[in-house]
Amino acid sequence: MSDWYLTPQHQQLRRTVRAFAESEIAPRIADMERTGNVEHELATMIAAKGWIGATIDPSYGGMGAGHLAKTVIIEELSRADGAMGAMVQASQLGVAKVIHFGSEEQKRIWLPQFAAGTCLPTIAVTEPDSGSHVLGMQATAHRDGDSYVLNGRKVYIGNSHIGHVHGVVARTGPGSRGLSAFLVEADRPGLSLAPHKKTLGLRGFSFGELIFDSCRIPAANRLGEEGDGRDVAYSSSVLYGRPNLTAVALGLHQAILEEVTAFTAERHRGGKPLHDMLHIKLKIGQIKSRVMNSRLSAYHAAHLLDAGAACDADLMNAKFTNVELTLDSARAAMEIEAAAGLFTDRPLERLLRDAFHVFAPAGTSDIQLLRLAETALGLDKGQWSERVAANPVPLLLP
Repeated sequence: MSDWYLTPQHQQLRRTVRAFAESEIAPRIADMERTGNVEHELATMIAAKGWIGATIDPSYGGMGAGHLAKTVIIEELSRADGAMGAMVQASQLGVAKVIHFGSEEQKRIWLPQFAAGTCLPTIAVTEPDSGSHVLGMQATAHRDGDSYVLNGRKVYIGNSHIGHVHGVVARTGPGSRGLSAFLVEADRPGLSLAPHKKTLGLRGFSFGELIFDSCRIPAANRLGEEGDGRDVAYSSSVLYGRPNLTAVALGLHQAILEEVTAFTAERHRGGKPLHDMLHIKLKIGQIKSRVMNSRLSAYHAAHLLDAGAACDADLMNAKFTNVELTLDSARAAMEIEAAAGLFTDRPLERLLRDAFHVFAPAGTSDIQLLRLAETALGLDKGQWSERVAANPVPLLLP
């Protein structure tokens, strides 16, 4: 049923990304897991494929292929390695701010670089004391003539250590209209990085801390008007963050299914494959059902977004469904593999660790449920997919 959403061009894109992931990414996973170092070379190779530009219009050098194609790209990369899927999703999240809020001049400068893979963007919103509560942020941007001076910290920033330009939201005044967004080049004086830390999962991916200490940037680097920062943060999270992370979870989920089916075919009990046992079959059937439901919700939401439909609730549901069901399946797979799943000669323990990283960004499951409840109760404040979504894209790849 999920294939209904995919054109032959989407299917070819899947084959292309999968072949790259299996030939170039898979052989490097063991080293990334062992060292925990940020993987610069692979990120550069992936970006050079043009996949960061999936939603960038061809007039700026992008693929113009839309959110469903973007979902397929991230899903296939994450099926091989969650870290590289996360790298692409974080960069594509950084693309959103320029597509929706950049001036024509800013689009002409930055979008071709993003599309070509020569410049990796990020978005920097989260702070130590403010995550989903965007209005609680304390980093400041003070206007000083033709410049802004930024001070403060941003944490858990995807691609922090490989990004070339950061989309930073900071406080320029009080209240909900007191946030503004800026493009800050990584080599600006006054911007520094905290040391990269080894993490539970997503080894090879960086999501670290940016420190702004009287970092001066030109006023021309502001995205939109003063006071647009809240809209930049929320719209990027809804229109890109949720579907992107949905795709990461989906790729991990597919990998879990493939791993556990392979394991139960290889292992034998009483001279028969492990999957001949009824209770094992039932667990595998449940994982398969979860993957099918997850993929349907992911593709449906991306399809609606490409069609220009109002679909905030679908995007929330897709993120909630994919994250929660992936974690459920990871636990079920661990129960099947038992002690064997705890060792690093099989990928399950890595897939489980990676899956936990998808829970919090762009809103935890509780945040998704809260927003869905507001929609059901008629308490939502409008839909970002109606307000700032790009024009509908062709449902066929060029």
